[in-house]
Amino acid sequence: MASKKIFVCNNCGNESSKWLGLCPSCSSWNSFQEMTLPDNSKQSLGSRRTKIEIKNIPTIAQVKSTSLERISTTISEFDRVLGGKEKYQGIVPGEVILLSGDPGIGKSTIMLQIALKIAATGKKVLYVSGEESESQIKIRAERVASEKELSNLDIYLLSSTDIDQAVAAAESKKVDLLIIDSIQTVQSVDANGFPGSLPQLRYCTLKLVNFAKSTHIPVFFIGHVTKEGTIAGPQLLAHMVDCVLYLEGEELTGTRILRSLKNRFGDTSEVGIFIMEEKGLAEITDVKDFFLGTNEKNVPGSCVTIVMEGSRPLLIEVQALTVPSNLAFPRRVAQGIPDRRLELLLAVLSRHGTISADKYDVFVNVVGGLKITETASDLAICLAIASSIKGITLVKTVAVAEVGLLGETKSVINLEKRVKEAGKFGYKNIITYNEAPYLKKALDIALKK
Repeated sequence: MASKKIFVCNNCGNESSKWLGLCPSCSSWNSFQEMTLPDNSKQSLGSRRTKIEIKNIPTIAQVKSTSLERISTTISEFDRVLGGKEKYQGIVPGEVILLSGDPGIGKSTIMLQIALKIAATGKKVLYVSGEESESQIKIRAERVASEKELSNLDIYLLSSTDIDQAVAAAESKKVDLLIIDSIQTVQSVDANGFPGSLPQLRYCTLKLVNFAKSTHIPVFFIGHVTKEGTIAGPQLLAHMVDCVLYLEGEELTGTRILRSLKNRFGDTSEVGIFIMEEKGLAEITDVKDFFLGTNEKNVPGSCVTIVMEGSRPLLIEVQALTVPSNLAFPRRVAQGIPDRRLELLLAVLSRHGTISADKYDVFVNVVGGLKITETASDLAICLAIASSIKGITLVKTVAVAEVGLLGETKSVINLEKRVKEAGKFGYKNIITYNEAPYLKKALDIALKK
């Protein structure tokens, strides 16, 4: 069959019939690389189609469901993110999962932990690394498990950058799970480009997808993150896989949040919460004690709110510190909430709450290193700042409401579920838009004016 040549941008995937120095799509220089494609002319396409035999195509009623045949990682927080019905959460047979995150966040660590956990249930796992040797992987494994535990596990280690060799090894060993670390380091002689280039990423990912779907063996692979914070190989990999997971967190606190950006077999709103310890990532089982400070000394500047992470409500403590400032533009420092949100709430607090922070440096922190994106914490942030400025302690107070620019409070989704969770832990003073339709009213209730 005849073939034709095209030029593909390694950065964005833009195709051209000739080589270009500057990509017209992403403005990258010298990123075009030659690629050979088969010539799908009408004559060859027609002759090929005459040889295709149509097999019996089943109806949807005839296809067997595998919803109850998920493979559990035995890590409940990870299974929660993967999705499934209660007690049947985990990996779907033949599922292709991409795990991404910042460098050093713990991607390889949690992949190795999953390999150890699944192998401990009697299954075979192949761990392929293009970045480490077998001995280096063993060193990491000894950090999270004892030598005795490792001796009884069927975990095969392969240090290779050849994707064809990795797939062949998985087929020959008849493994139950294949892990590739990472997709940017593997390549194939059947595709053009260097490892990590767009043609190689496309070919290697398609190779893994075809392997998973034909053998019903699930595949995990790690994807790097670019300096812009996006998954390398922009949206190409996300479109080809079944599930895209993203591991994020704070380096100082050790908190790790596992989120699902795409999930064909589960809910993308679910999250898993971990903490980095000496022996790897550990699940946070008691979420309340981790994100909620004790405040035994009754210090002003603290207020509790309830945020939804997936389907579960979390009690989070918001702390505020205000210090008199002589600067023309006082400092505004926020950890865990967007800086612009803090500026907006300070303006509303000054205009409609009659509490001005113009002469104060304001520092706001979310306990536990969690990042809050929803607006349900607005009222708690305002009350914590007011409490710090006035020097009044908010005893056992929970605030759940969005604050508008006109000083009004608004309801949030799952309000009843949040209030029930607060009551479960003994909180009596719960302020929502029902008790305080305006910010001024909420301040009067909280500060007991």
